Amino acid sequence: MRIFTTVIIAFRALRRNLLRSILTGLGMIIGVGAVITLISMGNGAKAQVEAQIASLGDNLITVFPGNVTTGGVRSGWGGMSSLTVADAEAIRDQVPSAIGVSPSTSDRAQVIVAGLNWNTRVQGESADYPSIRSWPLTAGDFFSDQDVRTTAKVAVLGQTVVNQIFPDNDDPVGQTIRVRNIPVRVVGVMKSKGFNTAGTDQDDFIIVPYTTAMKRITKRDRISQITIQAKDADSVERVQNEVKNLLSQRRDGRDPDYTVFNQVEIAQARNAANDTMTWLLAGIGAVSLVVGGIGIMNIMLVSVTERTREIGIRLAVGAHGWDVLLQFLTEAVVLSLLGGGLGIAVGIGASEFISAHNNIPVAISSFSIVLAFGVSAFIGIAFGFFPAFKAAQLDPIDALRYE
Repeated sequence: MRIFTTVIIAFRALRRNLLRSILTGLGMIIGVGAVITLISMGNGAKAQVEAQIASLGDNLITVFPGNVTTGGVRSGWGGMSSLTVADAEAIRDQVPSAIGVSPSTSDRAQVIVAGLNWNTRVQGESADYPSIRSWPLTAGDFFSDQDVRTTAKVAVLGQTVVNQIFPDNDDPVGQTIRVRNIPVRVVGVMKSKGFNTAGTDQDDFIIVPYTTAMKRITKRDRISQITIQAKDADSVERVQNEVKNLLSQRRDGRDPDYTVFNQVEIAQARNAANDTMTWLLAGIGAVSLVVGGIGIMNIMLVSVTERTREIGIRLAVGAHGWDVLLQFLTEAVVLSLLGGGLGIAVGIGASEFISAHNNIPVAISSFSIVLAFGVSAFIGIAFGFFPAFKAAQLDPIDALRYE
């Protein structure tokens, strides 16, 4: 009952100076709202990265070109490819747990059909590609191993390309398009995946056999990466190590000119970057909480000064210093929690608004709400203690004499 009465008195004291109380709590509202919004955006980005990595395929391992030194000329990661089709074939033949291997090439080219044209990404892949990437087709079929061996002039289109060069909803399967003036027959259409977290349209591509891409379209003898699917999740790390050892043997112990990643490592790297940015921004929001706490301490010191005679009267009629300390500390905590509660509402509202109007993913977590509310309570106690302690130490006689 005593605590309840103390809280009621605290509300009355804050209501007497309502505008001042609102302005004092504004720092807490902004700080808590900013922390929740920024953590929600970071969690949303993390969830989107995880979904995107999962959409790449199951148990995926990727070999990227690494540092290369040729004739004294040094090239950084990905600057020059030393990967060959023979590397991919060796992995297919000598790594038993690799159930799918796709040598990949990538370039851009103009695609033309019936007077329409579109510049898009031309990927060279193996027949294992849709299985590796867990990417189904919506029309037709994917090309076969026979098409790869014979460098067949066939292609599978992404949905964006279909929309651009077949705007009248014509069935593209069976039709012929021209890629760099090379006639290519469309055999299938991939299911749409939309944009990824980097803002790249995942459906803006055509896929041809890698042999066709290398010998007929790009005229290159190196591949840009090798995509591998392990048999199951438990064998991913083993396959990754076997691939590293095999490629090292094929290079006679030379410094690695490749980098082997699995999708877990890719996700961890991207999430680490997201986490760093999220907590950095949340730290900036936390500065507002500290500023809000300083504001609370300042206003409570003013309140102690204004109510010195009131404190003296309470002490003179039998109140203890602990009662005075508890009263002013309660007022600080109530002010802080009210600001924190309003800040939570502002943070949730801002997160939903950003998600709805800017297509930015957000994920509001109970952790961020509890954290923000707990921090606001702590700040109320930490910054309210000194003014409350000062009030409790006042001498009753001096307080009654105060004008």
